[in-house]
Amino acid sequence: MVKRALLSVYDKSNIVELANSLHENNVEIISSGGTASELRSSDIPVVEVNDFTGYPEIMDGRVKTLNPHIAGGILGLRNMHAKEAQENNIKSIDLVVCNLYPFLETVKRDDASYADALENIDIGGPTMIRSAAKNVGWVCVVVDPRDYKELITFIENDGGLPYDYRSKMSRKAFSITAEYESTISNYMSLDTLPDTLNLTFTKFQDLRYGENPQQKASVYKNSLSKSGILNSTVHQGKELSYNNIMDADAAVGCLTEFKQAGCVVIKHANPCGAAVSENIYDAFKKALDADRLSAFGGIVALNRECSSKIAKILKDFFVEIVIAPSFTVNALDILSSKKNLRVIELESLDNFSEKSSLRNINGGILLQESDTFSLDAQSMKLVTKTPIPTAQYSTIEFGWSVLKYIKSNAILIVNDNATVGVGAGQVSRVDSVDIALSKADNNDGAILLSDAFFPFRDSIDKIAKSGIKTIIQPGGSKRDQEVIDACNEHSISMAFTGFRCFNH
Repeated sequence: MVKRALLSVYDKSNIVELANSLHENNVEIISSGGTASELRSSDIPVVEVNDFTGYPEIMDGRVKTLNPHIAGGILGLRNMHAKEAQENNIKSIDLVVCNLYPFLETVKRDDASYADALENIDIGGPTMIRSAAKNVGWVCVVVDPRDYKELITFIENDGGLPYDYRSKMSRKAFSITAEYESTISNYMSLDTLPDTLNLTFTKFQDLRYGENPQQKASVYKNSLSKSGILNSTVHQGKELSYNNIMDADAAVGCLTEFKQAGCVVIKHANPCGAAVSENIYDAFKKALDADRLSAFGGIVALNRECSSKIAKILKDFFVEIVIAPSFTVNALDILSSKKNLRVIELESLDNFSEKSSLRNINGGILLQESDTFSLDAQSMKLVTKTPIPTAQYSTIEFGWSVLKYIKSNAILIVNDNATVGVGAGQVSRVDSVDIALSKADNNDGAILLSDAFFPFRDSIDKIAKSGIKTIIQPGGSKRDQEVIDACNEHSISMAFTGFRCFNH
């Protein structure tokens, strides 16, 4: 039976309705600050915390519920501590209704300062919540206004709160406080690879299934993040699938590399076409035409507004998703005829890149810094007799920015700031070379890039037959000289970047 309740909430949604029910069922209500004012304005009797404890609020309200009369009233075991409680004039508290200062909402504001963040770290709230959750045998804690309706039902039926219900609320309370503390820790962390890793993700939605229909899946959102696919606007189309989200994330990640108007086409998390240009339509056409066969059923992502001119082409070509920072009204109207097409508006690519990436392994997690290396063509080391034309530098830099997103072993052929051949995910580098060459139609002026060194000259001999005259690779093989000699034999220019870009 609930005889005494402590109500202290920042989010006052439905708190008056709950307090009315408690009052009508003869439950004494203890409260303070804004919560007490809210209840009094609705003519609900309230015992102030300072009257209950016999101690005033101090330090601008920073210390009010941190008191033995509150802690003892919540934590005391009724079957063991009754005598001690009586000796110290501590009254039992049966129900704690509490939610916390809006730390997350504060730090996500663009104008939030570090001082603002500190002021919105709740101290008394988590203390009361954890105390009540711990003493689940005697006390019930409710932290979510959405749970008030069920609580009211119990109060108005017989006033008792069953153990199963208290236990459910206790588990939820510990989850909420753990998330709260992790959010603070992650916000304040300056270390990309900390000694202790606190992960705070909230379920965004359940998915139809995972990579395959036999796998259940959900997507969880980083509570501190303000960017990415989960912060986008979906204008139309079917619900995003697990694979859709993976591909869309890869697409937008690649787009962040482009300063010019750019487009990337993704299939199974691999770029199958990409281009940059002075105008978005030209970039789109080059990216799509790079490999139309592979682009079928893929994802098209743009870093400039999607026009009706682009929409008309997409209307007659099957893709799963179109992503852009904005769409013209006419473009949306044209695309609306394809009911299943997902049309996603991602307003900004700013701060899209995560500082680190992680992957689950059995018994642990692999965490690494994100690959933020951008190639400066002027810093490459020329290792062949034939120089690289400076006119190719911008295309080389573009190619490296796309190469990072192709699964290893990766070979990419580019020409005039557009991809023309992609060889992805082969266990043999020479096989990736074969695939990329088979995709490239015109190699006059083309450049071939490799995500890691060539271990033998066999790839160079194949490349020479294709007519490609420029190769970019990290270098670092024991047989680098053999590969360099092969390039010189074929009058191919080659430069080492000194950086590898594996992607597994």
